[in-house]
Amino acid sequence: MKLTSAAFAEGGMIPAKYTCDGLDVSPSLAWSSVPAGTKAFALIADDPDAPAGTWVHWVLYNVPGSIAQFPEGVSGPGGAVQGRNDFGKVGYGGPCPPPGKPHRYFFKLYALDAPLALKAGAIKAEVERAIQGHALAQAQLMGTYGRSR
Repeated sequence: MKLTSAAFAEGGMIPAKYTCDGLDVSPSLAWSSVPAGTKAFALIADDPDAPAGTWVHWVLYNVPGSIAQFPEGVSGPGGAVQGRNDFGKVGYGGPCPPPGKPHRYFFKLYALDAPLALKAGAIKAEVERAIQGHALAQAQLMGTYGRSR
């Protein structure tokens, strides 16, 4: 499975539009080579370079298996469910690192054999536990973002 974005290339800089310095909307994402039997997708976006440890920016699950892309600023495509990020909010929270070295942001997409039995607002750890035994494939896209001040 392959995950891409029209907004940035693998390892490239995430445009400010998708961060706390811009509109703070989610970037467009698209995926291909989905395994047979995929019934749902889950997406987790996080920053392992955050000073306090890995910071979760986006948790989205129960995306219908028939969907192969998100437009920018998506909130609940096809009835998908938004989880809670480490900003304490439901939905997407863009990159917002402290000034200094750019951070890496990993968008991880999981193809699942069944929707997850989770209520809205689940956190990353709950989604990761629910994924166990249901992941058919995983794809990842990494972008960077840094702030000078």
